[in-house]
Amino acid sequence: MPKIPGVSSNAAVRALQKLGFTILRQGKHIVMSNGQVRLTIPRHNPINAFTMGGIASDAGLTPEEFKKLL
Repeated sequence: MPKIPGVSSNAAVRALQKLGFTILRQGKHIVMSNGQVRLTIPRHNPINAFTMGGIASDAGLTPEEFKKLL
């Protein structure tokens, strides 16, 4: 599992919005979708490195590609 340390939930949402993901709903978690993939992002600051790596992987990104979007 790739590691992406030190990312806040707001930064993750902004990065994923650059890829065309939109926010479906918000609460304790933020649910985003691009029409094909649905991602759930916890509202933690920072998000656990392994969790963020899994979210990036589910979005179809490598850790390097995700870091470039930040």
